[in-house]
Parts: sequence; structure tokens; C-alpha cells
Amino acid sequence: MPHVVKSTIIDAPTEVVWEVLRDFNGHDRWHPAVATSAIERSQTSDKIGCVRRFRLKDGSELREQLLALSDLEQTFSYCLLDTPLPMFNYVAHVRLLPVTDGDRTFWHWESRFTTRPEQAETLARMVAEDIYQAGFESIRSHLKQAA
Repeated sequence: MPHVVKSTIIDAPTEVVWEVLRDFNGHDRWHPAVATSAIERSQTSDKIGCVRRFRLKDGSELREQLLALSDLEQTFSYCLLDTPLPMFNYVAHVRLLPVTDGDRTFWHWESRFTTRPEQAETLARMVAEDIYQAGFESIRSHLKQAA
């Protein structure tokens, strides 16, 4: 079972980063791979159990469900419901922590999933680089443009 773990430091206070990340339907505004996103059944994007349906820029469509969201702990968890990739039981967790030296943010992002053994390494690398690392870099740019 692949376990992908990535973390980074963002040069912004946790409240600023959390304001962007807590919107479960807002990743189309900052993640470079996401073209469009919508919450199904007109639910709010912070309602536990809501499902976001989104399209990647390559045309692929995915669905993810919000499993947990805590403003107090600045964490959320979600699972992948539908994907064209051979990834199963995908569950991801995001957590922000303050870095008091410079009022910055420590961002931890991890997931576990199952797949065919011969595809585990390739898919884990894709998640780590094309999703997580690309997301880190894009949030940095997004926050600079917003400032």
C-alpha cells in the first residue's frame, strides 16, 4: 500500500494559507492541474460528506468526498470516489501548523491508497510530484499574487 508524505514551509501565516485550503471546492483557483470544480447537490464546501466533482486540464474527471474538517486544528481529510487511475481506497490528510520563526506555515500532506503492485511506485511518484509538490508551488504563487 503506497504511503505518500510531503511537507513544505509556506512564507505566510497559517490563517492565510488555511483560508485558501479550507475551501474544499477552491482548488480550481490555485492547483495547476485542476480546470473546473463543483460541489454536488448544492451543498456547501465545508459540509462533511460533500462531494466535489472536478475536471483536470487533461480532461479527466474525478470525484472526492470531504471526510473531516477542523478549523481549530487546521486539518481536513478526503477520499477519492471516482478516478480514471487504478487507485483504490485513496484517503488523504492535510494539516497546517504555525512556524513561529517568521510567522510561516508548515504544510503536511499525506495519503495512502491501494493499487496493483507494478503501478505502486509510478502512482506514488505522480501523487507526490504532480499533485502535492505542484500544489505547494502553486499556493506560493497564488498567495504572492493575492498580496
